[in-house]
Amino acid sequence: MYHAEISCRAAWDRSRVIVKRSGFFPLTAVVLILAIWEMACRGLAIPDFILPAPSRILSVAIFQAPLLLPHAGITALEILLGIALSLLVAVPLATIMFAHTSIEQALSPFLVVSQAIPVFALAPLLVIWLGYGIASKVLMAAIIIFFPITVSLLEGYKNCGTEYVVLFRLMGAGFWDTLRLLYWPWALPFFFAGLKVGVTVATIGAVIGEWVGAQKGLGYLMIQANARLSVDLVFAAILWLSLMGLSMWVFVGFLERRIIHWK
Repeated sequence: MYHAEISCRAAWDRSRVIVKRSGFFPLTAVVLILAIWEMACRGLAIPDFILPAPSRILSVAIFQAPLLLPHAGITALEILLGIALSLLVAVPLATIMFAHTSIEQALSPFLVVSQAIPVFALAPLLVIWLGYGIASKVLMAAIIIFFPITVSLLEGYKNCGTEYVVLFRLMGAGFWDTLRLLYWPWALPFFFAGLKVGVTVATIGAVIGEWVGAQKGLGYLMIQANARLSVDLVFAAILWLSLMGLSMWVFVGFLERRIIHWK
Protein backbone atom coordinates (compact mmCIF):
# COMPACT_ATOMS: atom_id res chain seq x y z
CA MET A 1 0.00 0.00 0.00
CA TYR A 2 2.82 2.35 0.88
CA HIS A 3 4.66 1.65 -2.37
CA ALA A 4 1.45 2.12 -4.35
CA GLU A 5 0.90 5.52 -2.72
CA ILE A 6 4.47 6.55 -3.57
CA SER A 7 3.97 5.44 -7.19
CA CYS A 8 0.74 7.41 -7.47
CA ARG A 9 2.38 10.52 -6.05
CA ALA A 10 5.33 10.15 -8.44
CA ALA A 11 2.97 9.76 -11.40
CA TRP A 12 1.03 12.84 -10.29
CA ASP A 13 4.23 14.87 -9.94
CA ARG A 14 5.35 13.80 -13.42
CA SER A 15 2.00 14.75 -14.91
CA ARG A 16 2.19 18.18 -13.25
CA VAL A 17 5.67 18.73 -14.69
CA ILE A 18 4.46 17.71 -18.15
CA VAL A 19 1.49 20.06 -17.96
CA LYS A 20 3.66 22.95 -16.81
CA ARG A 21 6.26 22.35 -19.50
CA SER A 22 3.65 22.10 -22.22
CA GLY A 23 2.35 25.55 -21.42
CA PHE A 24 -1.14 24.26 -20.75
CA PHE A 25 -2.05 26.88 -18.14
CA PRO A 26 -0.85 29.94 -20.10
CA LEU A 27 -2.67 28.68 -23.19
CA THR A 28 -5.81 28.07 -21.17
CA ALA A 29 -5.65 31.58 -19.72
CA VAL A 30 -5.30 33.13 -23.18
CA VAL A 31 -8.19 31.09 -24.58
CA LEU A 32 -10.36 32.00 -21.58
CA ILE A 33 -9.65 35.72 -21.94
CA LEU A 34 -10.38 35.63 -25.67
CA ALA A 35 -13.60 33.69 -25.07
CA ILE A 36 -14.80 36.24 -22.48
CA TRP A 37 -13.86 39.07 -24.85
CA GLU A 38 -15.75 37.42 -27.72
CA MET A 39 -18.87 36.74 -25.65
CA ALA A 40 -18.88 40.26 -24.21
CA CYS A 41 -18.70 41.85 -27.67
CA ARG A 42 -21.48 39.63 -29.01
CA GLY A 43 -23.69 39.66 -25.91
CA LEU A 44 -23.47 43.41 -25.37
CA ALA A 45 -23.60 44.16 -29.11
CA ILE A 46 -20.52 46.37 -28.92
CA PRO A 47 -19.91 48.09 -32.27
CA ASP A 48 -16.73 47.21 -34.13
CA PHE A 49 -15.60 50.84 -34.16
CA ILE A 50 -15.49 50.76 -30.34
CA LEU A 51 -14.22 47.25 -29.55
CA PRO A 52 -14.15 44.54 -32.23
CA ALA A 53 -14.42 40.89 -31.25
CA PRO A 54 -11.30 38.67 -31.48
CA SER A 55 -12.86 36.76 -34.38
CA ARG A 56 -13.31 40.04 -36.26
CA ILE A 57 -9.72 41.09 -35.55
CA LEU A 58 -8.38 37.74 -36.74
CA SER A 59 -10.51 37.93 -39.88
CA VAL A 60 -9.22 41.42 -40.70
CA ALA A 61 -5.62 40.40 -39.95
CA ILE A 62 -5.90 37.53 -42.44
CA PHE A 63 -8.03 38.99 -45.22
CA GLN A 64 -6.35 42.39 -45.10
CA ALA A 65 -2.91 40.79 -45.32
CA PRO A 66 -2.21 42.34 -48.77
CA LEU A 67 -2.61 45.75 -47.10
CA LEU A 68 -0.82 44.90 -43.86
CA LEU A 69 2.13 42.98 -45.30
CA PRO A 70 3.95 45.88 -47.04
CA HIS A 71 3.62 48.08 -43.96
CA ALA A 72 4.73 45.20 -41.71
CA GLY A 73 7.79 44.71 -43.92
CA ILE A 74 8.80 48.37 -43.45
CA THR A 75 8.34 48.17 -39.67
CA ALA A 76 10.26 44.88 -39.49
CA LEU A 77 13.13 46.42 -41.46
CA GLU A 78 13.23 49.38 -39.08
CA ILE A 79 13.29 47.06 -36.08
CA LEU A 80 16.02 44.80 -37.48
CA LEU A 81 18.21 47.75 -38.41
CA GLY A 82 17.59 49.22 -34.96
CA ILE A 83 18.69 45.94 -33.34
CA ALA A 84 21.83 45.83 -35.50
CA LEU A 85 22.69 49.45 -34.67
CA SER A 86 22.11 48.91 -30.96
CA LEU A 87 24.37 45.85 -30.96
CA LEU A 88 27.11 47.76 -32.74
CA VAL A 89 26.97 50.37 -29.97
CA ALA A 90 26.02 48.34 -26.88
CA VAL A 91 28.62 45.54 -27.04
CA PRO A 92 31.73 47.76 -27.46
CA LEU A 93 30.33 50.30 -25.00
CA ALA A 94 29.71 47.71 -22.28
CA THR A 95 33.17 46.24 -22.87
CA ILE A 96 34.89 49.63 -22.65
CA MET A 97 32.94 50.55 -19.52
CA PHE A 98 33.98 47.26 -17.93
CA ALA A 99 37.62 47.70 -18.89
CA HIS A 100 37.77 51.28 -17.59
CA THR A 101 35.87 52.08 -14.41
CA SER A 102 36.31 55.82 -14.90
CA ILE A 103 34.51 55.63 -18.26
CA GLU A 104 31.69 53.66 -16.64
CA GLN A 105 31.29 56.30 -13.94
CA ALA A 106 31.26 59.06 -16.57
CA LEU A 107 28.80 57.41 -18.96
CA SER A 108 26.37 55.77 -16.51
CA PRO A 109 24.37 58.98 -15.91
CA PHE A 110 23.95 59.46 -19.67
CA LEU A 111 22.71 55.89 -20.05
CA VAL A 112 20.11 56.45 -17.37
CA VAL A 113 19.06 59.79 -18.86
CA SER A 114 18.65 58.20 -22.30
CA GLN A 115 15.94 55.98 -20.82
CA ALA A 116 14.45 58.54 -18.45
CA ILE A 117 13.50 60.89 -21.30
CA PRO A 118 10.06 59.90 -22.67
CA VAL A 119 10.30 58.46 -26.17
CA PHE A 120 7.43 60.66 -27.28
CA ALA A 121 9.63 63.65 -26.50
CA LEU A 122 12.51 62.33 -28.60
CA ALA A 123 10.50 61.17 -31.61
CA PRO A 124 9.55 64.63 -32.96
CA LEU A 125 13.15 65.81 -32.62
CA LEU A 126 14.50 62.80 -34.50
CA VAL A 127 11.96 63.36 -37.27
CA ILE A 128 13.05 67.01 -37.54
CA TRP A 129 16.73 66.09 -37.57
CA LEU A 130 16.60 62.96 -39.74
CA GLY A 131 13.42 63.46 -41.76
CA TYR A 132 10.36 61.32 -42.36
CA GLY A 133 12.36 58.43 -43.80
CA ILE A 134 13.52 55.22 -42.19
CA ALA A 135 16.54 56.72 -40.37
CA SER A 136 14.57 58.37 -37.54
CA LYS A 137 12.63 55.15 -36.84
CA VAL A 138 15.78 53.03 -36.82
CA LEU A 139 17.49 55.39 -34.39
CA MET A 140 14.40 55.50 -32.16
CA ALA A 141 14.30 51.69 -32.01
CA ALA A 142 18.05 51.54 -31.32
CA ILE A 143 17.79 54.03 -28.44
CA ILE A 144 15.23 51.83 -26.72
CA ILE A 145 17.06 48.56 -27.40
CA PHE A 146 20.66 49.38 -26.55
CA PHE A 147 20.12 50.19 -22.86
CA PRO A 148 19.01 46.71 -21.65
CA ILE A 149 21.71 45.08 -23.78
CA THR A 150 24.45 47.37 -22.43
CA VAL A 151 23.41 47.06 -18.80
CA SER A 152 22.92 43.29 -18.97
CA LEU A 153 26.25 42.65 -20.68
CA LEU A 154 28.09 44.92 -18.25
CA GLU A 155 26.48 43.14 -15.32
CA GLY A 156 27.48 39.80 -16.84
CA TYR A 157 31.11 40.89 -17.05
CA LYS A 158 31.05 42.01 -13.41
CA ASN A 159 29.37 38.81 -12.25
CA CYS A 160 32.27 36.62 -13.37
CA GLY A 161 33.63 34.36 -10.64
CA THR A 162 36.62 35.88 -8.86
CA GLU A 163 38.39 32.55 -8.52
CA TYR A 164 38.41 32.07 -12.30
CA VAL A 165 39.81 35.57 -12.81
CA VAL A 166 42.60 34.83 -10.34
CA LEU A 167 43.32 31.56 -12.13
CA PHE A 168 43.65 33.31 -15.47
CA ARG A 169 46.00 35.88 -13.96
CA LEU A 170 48.15 33.15 -12.42
CA MET A 171 48.37 31.53 -15.86
CA GLY A 172 49.65 34.83 -17.29
CA ALA A 173 46.61 35.74 -19.39
CA GLY A 174 46.23 39.39 -20.30
CA PHE A 175 43.01 41.36 -20.05
CA TRP A 176 41.89 40.83 -23.63
CA ASP A 177 42.63 37.10 -23.53
CA THR A 178 40.68 36.88 -20.29
CA LEU A 179 37.88 38.87 -21.87
CA ARG A 180 37.70 36.57 -24.86
CA LEU A 181 38.06 33.26 -23.03
CA LEU A 182 36.40 33.97 -19.66
CA TYR A 183 34.43 37.21 -19.35
CA TRP A 184 32.59 36.99 -22.67
CA PRO A 185 31.40 33.35 -22.31
CA TRP A 186 30.44 34.07 -18.71
CA ALA A 187 28.41 37.15 -19.72
CA LEU A 188 26.61 35.48 -22.64
CA PRO A 189 23.52 34.45 -20.60
CA PHE A 190 23.21 38.04 -19.34
CA PHE A 191 23.69 39.35 -22.88
CA PHE A 192 20.90 37.18 -24.28
CA ALA A 193 18.63 38.14 -21.39
CA GLY A 194 19.11 41.80 -22.28
CA LEU A 195 18.70 41.05 -25.98
CA LYS A 196 15.37 39.32 -25.31
CA VAL A 197 14.14 42.40 -23.50
CA GLY A 198 15.43 44.61 -26.28
CA VAL A 199 13.78 42.80 -29.17
CA THR A 200 10.43 42.69 -27.39
CA VAL A 201 10.37 46.47 -26.86
CA ALA A 202 11.91 47.26 -30.25
CA THR A 203 8.46 47.59 -31.80
CA ILE A 204 7.72 50.49 -29.42
CA GLY A 205 10.44 52.71 -30.83
CA ALA A 206 9.65 51.98 -34.46
CA VAL A 207 5.89 52.45 -34.08
CA ILE A 208 6.20 55.67 -32.07
CA GLY A 209 8.50 57.05 -34.75
CA GLU A 210 5.90 56.14 -37.37
CA TRP A 211 3.15 57.78 -35.33
CA VAL A 212 5.04 61.07 -35.21
CA GLY A 213 5.90 61.18 -38.88
CA ALA A 214 5.97 58.50 -41.55
CA GLN A 215 4.53 57.53 -44.89
CA LYS A 216 4.71 53.75 -44.44
CA GLY A 217 4.74 51.18 -41.65
CA LEU A 218 2.25 49.61 -39.26
CA GLY A 219 2.32 52.66 -37.01
CA TYR A 220 1.40 54.88 -39.96
CA LEU A 221 -1.36 52.45 -40.93
CA MET A 222 -2.72 52.48 -37.37
CA ILE A 223 -2.95 56.29 -37.38
CA GLN A 224 -4.75 56.27 -40.72
CA ALA A 225 -7.13 53.50 -39.65
CA ASN A 226 -7.87 55.21 -36.35
CA ALA A 227 -8.79 58.43 -38.17
CA ARG A 228 -11.36 56.43 -40.20
CA LEU A 229 -12.65 54.64 -37.05
CA SER A 230 -11.40 51.32 -38.48
CA VAL A 231 -10.61 50.00 -35.02
CA ASP A 232 -10.59 46.41 -36.26
CA LEU A 233 -7.74 47.29 -38.61
CA VAL A 234 -5.89 48.98 -35.72
CA PHE A 235 -6.19 45.79 -33.66
CA ALA A 236 -5.12 43.73 -36.67
CA ALA A 237 -1.95 45.84 -36.94
CA ILE A 238 -1.36 45.37 -33.21
CA LEU A 239 -1.74 41.61 -33.70
CA TRP A 240 0.87 41.65 -36.46
CA LEU A 241 3.21 43.70 -34.25
CA SER A 242 2.72 41.23 -31.41
CA LEU A 243 3.53 38.31 -33.67
CA MET A 244 6.65 40.09 -34.91
CA GLY A 245 7.84 40.71 -31.36
CA LEU A 246 7.07 37.14 -30.33
CA SER A 247 8.88 35.75 -33.37
CA MET A 248 12.02 37.76 -32.59
CA TRP A 249 11.89 36.67 -28.95
CA VAL A 250 11.61 33.01 -29.99
CA PHE A 251 14.46 33.41 -32.49
CA VAL A 252 16.73 34.96 -29.86
CA GLY A 253 15.87 32.07 -27.54
CA PHE A 254 16.80 29.62 -30.30
CA LEU A 255 20.15 31.37 -30.79
CA GLU A 256 20.73 31.31 -27.05
CA ARG A 257 20.20 27.55 -26.87
CA ARG A 258 22.49 26.94 -29.83
CA ILE A 259 25.30 29.26 -28.71
CA ILE A 260 25.19 28.70 -24.95
CA HIS A 261 25.05 24.93 -25.28
CA TRP A 262 26.61 24.47 -21.83
CA LYS A 263 23.85 26.40 -20.03
